[in-house]
This record gives sequence, structure tokens and C-alpha cells, in this order.
Amino acid sequence: MRRLTRPRPVRVPLRWKIAALAAATACMVALAVGVLVHVWTASDIRSRSEMQVTNTLYEAMDVYRRTGTLVGGAELDPADLPASLRAPTDGERHTAYDDSVDTYGVGPTAWAAQRVAGPDSQVLAVSLNEGPMRSTLRRLDATMAVASLAALAAAVPLAVYGAGLLGRRLRRVSETAERISAGDLDARTGPTKGRDEVAEIAATVDLMADSLGRRLRTERQFTADVAHELRTPVGGLLAAADLLPPGETEDLLRARVRDLRGLVEDLLEISRLDAGAEQPAHARVPLDAVVLEAVARTGFDTDVTVTDTDAPTVETDPRRLERIVGNLVVNAHRHGAVPVRVTVEGRTVVVRDHGPGFPQDLLREGPRRFHTGAKERGSGHGLGLTIALGQARLLGAELRLDNAPDGGAVATLRLPD
Repeated sequence: MRRLTRPRPVRVPLRWKIAALAAATACMVALAVGVLVHVWTASDIRSRSEMQVTNTLYEAMDVYRRTGTLVGGAELDPADLPASLRAPTDGERHTAYDDSVDTYGVGPTAWAAQRVAGPDSQVLAVSLNEGPMRSTLRRLDATMAVASLAALAAAVPLAVYGAGLLGRRLRRVSETAERISAGDLDARTGPTKGRDEVAEIAATVDLMADSLGRRLRTERQFTADVAHELRTPVGGLLAAADLLPPGETEDLLRARVRDLRGLVEDLLEISRLDAGAEQPAHARVPLDAVVLEAVARTGFDTDVTVTDTDAPTVETDPRRLERIVGNLVVNAHRHGAVPVRVTVEGRTVVVRDHGPGFPQDLLREGPRRFHTGAKERGSGHGLGLTIALGQARLLGAELRLDNAPDGGAVATLRLPD
């Protein structure tokens, strides 16, 4: 039977999510380390440059005062001296930093200057081009980038592999849960490697399946026991009804006893289907003849249409096929509205009424025992569709329940090839 289900969203595998997270984390770490190294190295270069030009100015000033000679690249009032150093306080050394780079690639430049005591009051200055050191910094940045990419290239496959192992374990648990949801209570995940949350989830799912299995077996055994225990007294009631004198009371009592006997027989049939005790007796039979016989046995006025002039011969259990078709026709008359039409086309049998249609909860969850949907759909025990679905599964057939676009319930039985 086909149930209405919500469309599943597009699923992104867990391994790719973990790989993307690992890649993003690696990129963030590499970026943070790269920025930290760059800032620290640039600051160290500037500090060492200032220290170097200060020491060079100290030596050059000492030599100039003693010999009047300029050494160590020192100059007096150089033209490109920064404005902040053109008027330093007498006797004090000052430093400045020029970030500009000329057309020849000279710069940035660290400056140190000190005013020379004397009538000319000139400024002795020393400069240091940081271009070579900045080139070293750029090479360091490039090396960090290459190392980060190499680390990223190594981390992502490892993350994908590790996430794949985790994903496979989770997929086993998910598949087991899906099988349990589909009714396979014997499905188990089994022991899983590791002692983490995934192993706990797998063990919990198995425990849940064990608990559900025990409860269902208890319920099925209870249903079978009740049906067996009721069979004898119901038979006695039916025999006692035969002893009553003819009349309205006898007819009413006989009808109620027959209904009770039918309920007991249905419960017994469901218990046998649940227990897997039923085995189909296959035979090759004409499909149209079996359908016509099943409709006739219901006693309801039903239109039957055979679209193929040569109806196919199918290999199935005719008694169970009659049971399925009969239950669908009875359900259509009890809970739907006339006209009720049965169409045989190929290996497919369609039963349609013109009532309010199947309730949405029945389409979503499937038929439930002793549940007949909305009140306006009539009376009943809710066992007819349950038995039809169980017998269809036993025959390997597909039973779909839908609502027609223009109203009415549609039950489609498709027999296997």
C-alpha cells in the first residue's frame, strides 16, 4: 500500500559536512597563524631597523665629531629626510619611518637623525632601506600560504575518511530504524565498533526494537487467544439461535450472532497473518472470473468492467484474492457511496466509490484495526482493509489506497507478474 509521505529534502552527506567543517577550521587556523606571523615579523623588522639606524647614527656622530668625516652612510641634511626629523632637539637622537616606496623599489625606510652642535646647526641622518627585509617577509608569507594549502590538502581527505567511517555507522543505524518503521521488527543494528554516542544510539535502537517486538507479540497472542476463546461460545450462540421460534427476535439475534462470528473469524485471520502462519495455495485462474465471483459473494450491487477481451490468467491463491476484492468492495459500500465500480485491466483490479474518500490519516499511516476514520464513513470494525493489506502482502501483490481528484476512494490491487 502506498502512503502519503512528505518529500524528503535534499540530503547532504555527513562526510562532506564534516570535511567542509574541517576545511573551514584549517583555513581559519592557517589564516590566524599567518596573520600573527606576518604582524609579528613586520613588527620585529621595524624594531630591528630602528635599533640598527640608531646604533649606526651613534657611531657616525662619534666619528663625525672627532674627525669631521661621514661614515656608515650618514648624510648632513639629506633632501629626502622626513619633515619630522628636520628640527630635532640638540643632542638627542630621533627616529622616523617612511612607508613610501620609490620607482626603483627603495623603501620602506627607517631614519635616525641628530642635530650637530656648531654654528651651522646641521642635522646628521642615517637611513636604512627595508626592501630586502620586506622581500624576506613576502617570501615568508608565500611559504606560509603554501604550507597552509598543503596542510589543508592533507586534512580534508583525512576528515572525509574519518567522516565516512562515522557516516557508515550512522547509516547502519538509520537503515535499521527505517526497517523497524516499515514493520520489520527483526531488524537489528548489531554490535558496532567504538564506545561513543553512535554505539549508544545503535544499542538504544536495538533495545527499542526488542521492546516493540515483545509488545506486538503480546498483543498478537492476546488477539489470537481472545478469538479462539470466543469461537466456541459464539458457535454455541448460533446453535442456540436455531432453537428459537421463527420471528423478528430470532432474525435479529441470528444477524447479531453472525456479525459476532464474522468478527471472531476476522480476528483469527489477522492473528494468523501476524504470526506468519498463512501460506498461499497458488493456482492458475482467470482474473476476471475470480473478481466476478468475489463481487457476487458480497451481495452488493456493483458495476464490474473488464477492459481486456482476453483477461489474463494469473498464478495466485484464488481464495485469498477473492477475500481481498470482497473486502475492498464491502468497504466501498459501507464507507463510501454508490456507484461502486470495479475495473479489471490486465493484472490490475481497481475498486472505486463516490463517497468522501479515505481519511488523510489512513492514507498517511495505513489501515488500523478497529479504526474506521470519520464518523460519516459509516460503521464497522476497521478490519476489512487490514485483512486485505495482509493478504495482498502474502500474495506479493501491491495494494494502493488513494483518493480520486473528483472525489471518492480508489483502491488499486496490482498482482505480481
